[in-house]
Amino acid sequence: MKINTAEFVISNSDVSKCPKDFLPEYAFIGRSNVGKSSLINMLTNQKKLAKTSGRPGKTQLINHFLINSNWFLVDLPGYGYAKVSKKTKSIFQEFITDYFENREQLVCAFVLIDIRHEAQTIDVEFMSYMGESEIPFCIVFTKADKISKVKIDSHIAAYKKQMFANNWAEMPQYFVTSSTESIGKEELLNYIDEVNQEVFKNNSEF
Repeated sequence: MKINTAEFVISNSDVSKCPKDFLPEYAFIGRSNVGKSSLINMLTNQKKLAKTSGRPGKTQLINHFLINSNWFLVDLPGYGYAKVSKKTKSIFQEFITDYFENREQLVCAFVLIDIRHEAQTIDVEFMSYMGESEIPFCIVFTKADKISKVKIDSHIAAYKKQMFANNWAEMPQYFVTSSTESIGKEELLNYIDEVNQEVFKNNSEF
């Protein structure tokens, strides 16, 4: 799939105010400073669609972008902020979980993980929440250009081991990406395209 148009639609912290259009949505979420904005900009062929910042926690709202006029890319706040108050963080968490558990248009979430680091507890815990809540998701490993292929394979193996230890029957589908070198772009967009085709074919609501 090629992205021809990417249009910002709305930012808000209230799921009830999200777009009413019944189009499939793909949510992107990860820890602060995981490279989410850079990945979104790479996928959409835009330099400034999603705001990038050296300060972790820049995304603090639910951001909807209409892609090719037939699906939404949703940029969500990260879990595990750097410089926000506990009160603010609890509010973020509340509307993040509200989005995941109540947004009917959500087709799949992409949980972003920095491939440079070994399995982080917060990532494993968040994916456990997604699994227990029966929210479909894939893993997107970011920043693959920063380490060797051997280390990439090693770190993915470590995630598999830790997830199996947490009673996962199998590793969720995953993609290895790099925003600076466009690694994984085609695979990720093709996956979204394939899911969209199934969604439109099998669900009369879309």
